Amino acid sequence: MAGPNKVLLKIIILGDSGVGKTSLMNQFVLHKFSNDYKATIGANFLTKEVQIDNRLVTMQIWDTAGQERFQSLGVSYYRGADCCVLVQTRQAQIYFLGISNVSYFETSGKQGNNIEKALETAARNALARNKNIDPTSDNAESIKLPENNRSTQSSRCPC
Repeated sequence: MAGPNKVLLKIIILGDSGVGKTSLMNQFVLHKFSNDYKATIGANFLTKEVQIDNRLVTMQIWDTAGQERFQSLGVSYYRGADCCVLVQTRQAQIYFLGISNVSYFETSGKQGNNIEKALETAARNALARNKNIDPTSDNAESIKLPENNRSTQSSRCPC
């Protein structure tokens, strides 16, 4: 059981297939990058402990499949999540420009740029938000994403 200064956060990584979700998670937790592309089937997770504001935070980071055929499985993985990280290619950046109150970081799964900062910010935001939420409540606040006109062109991670 977690003590008063020990917290478990479930963080899910969402995004289209091939945008670098697995690379982001592997770089953050394992400090590794692989040029070999293997699509995630279902979901996978890794954990990492970080110190945030005198608290030991165990980040349980879930990498979800981006392919449409696995989207129906998503609901079971999202349940109990403290926050999500949306991953996109730089070409898709305009899709998220209309969303306010959401942190934005340009990262590189290959080079490791900005990944620590992005995921630790996600953890800080989740911790701050969890202070103000009744843990027995089942009502989740949602963010409305603008409609997009997705192109049919591939949007694989350019790393």
